[in-house]
Amino acid sequence: MIGVAFLALGLVLIVEGLAYALAPSLVERLLEALRALPFDQRRILGLAAMTFGVVLVWAAKWLGA
Repeated sequence: MIGVAFLALGLVLIVEGLAYALAPSLVERLLEALRALPFDQRRILGLAAMTFGVVLVWAAKWLGA
């Protein structure tokens, strides 16, 4: 179980690192766009991302990962 958690965390860090390494100006523009959103919309966006992540984890476990 802890191995799967480390794997998931490592994959998240790889994707985040790639975004900053390959397109730092795009990340900066994205952060500016997020700052322009009201708090409620940011919260909904975060909850939607979290829900999508849970669905992906569930699908991976269902497929035998």
